[in-house]
Amino acid sequence: MSYKTILAHLDTSVRAHPRLETALQLARQFDAYVIGLFSIFEPNARAFNVMAGTAAYYEARVAVRREQAGALERLFDAELKRAGVSGEWLAPGEPADRAVPHHARCADLVIASQDDPADPESYIGDGFRENVILSSGRPVLLMPCSGFFATVGRFPMIAWDGGREAARAVHDALPLLKTAGRATIVTIDERADERIAGADIAACIARHGVEVDVVSSASGADASAGDMLLSRAADLGADLVVMGGYGHARWRELVLGGATRTFLESMTVPVLMSH
Repeated sequence: MSYKTILAHLDTSVRAHPRLETALQLARQFDAYVIGLFSIFEPNARAFNVMAGTAAYYEARVAVRREQAGALERLFDAELKRAGVSGEWLAPGEPADRAVPHHARCADLVIASQDDPADPESYIGDGFRENVILSSGRPVLLMPCSGFFATVGRFPMIAWDGGREAARAVHDALPLLKTAGRATIVTIDERADERIAGADIAACIARHGVEVDVVSSASGADASAGDMLLSRAADLGADLVVMGGYGHARWRELVLGGATRTFLESMTVPVLMSH
């Protein structure tokens, strides 16, 4: 298995260009085809039609968006040429919650970004990232909203709980793990008896030629599993965390919290999630 089609979600946010750079870096590494999918938040035009004095504003905003999309498409084409990578630009003109998962299903890897509260242009829609993780059926590489990442996946950390989603993420990440040649599996000591031990998945990964270390962290009352995993990633100097997304029901994560929610809100390194 390898990544031969990489879909990068692009928008008008500050992090769009760094996200594209990551896609091109991985495309060169895996000899992959890059799809630049332009999709942004679009308010309901009907609301402007019924509000006095707002129709002209909406038309002007549409014109600005059109110019921004054109500029980003030219940048995309130039960066493809500079990197020597083949690809295509898509601007389907439909809501991102439909467009991104739909086109992602024909890709090997999807690249998106964490929501950035400081950048209104990063807002695509309520629960956009969660929706892509849950409905695309593909691994999603989420880039943090801050920081510079010259490489992704040289020092991977696997957050392992023995669940279905974690198993899916590990196997989806194998191209990166095999390229790195080494990975660290981190477990939190609160797993159920029926789940696979960290040593078992380590042996599975090792058969792919990856040297694996297994680290177990005891669960504590003062820190959530997500916080503990973030701390461990920092301690290890990881530049990628591989984990299952929404191992619990989404409503439970939203109400009670969970590792997925913690990472979506507070990630400090790129995170590859699968559901």
